[in-house]
Amino acid sequence: MGEGKRKRGKAKPASKRYKKYKISGNKVERLARFCPRCGPGIFMMQAKDRLYCGKCHYTEFLETKK
Repeated sequence: MGEGKRKRGKAKPASKRYKKYKISGNKVERLARFCPRCGPGIFMMQAKDRLYCGKCHYTEFLETKK
């Protein structure tokens, strides 16, 4: 029967969560927003016209100037 070695998939790249913060003096600032549904620790991705959570698929559209 067709028993053979299985190929493993490629590993996903680790998140660069350290890039979401900025240290200025004694304060730590968040550069991205947290997801309102998932809570603290889950950041939202910022696209050109919207904010998106990859975990729960929550989307907020940003207001654009016309």
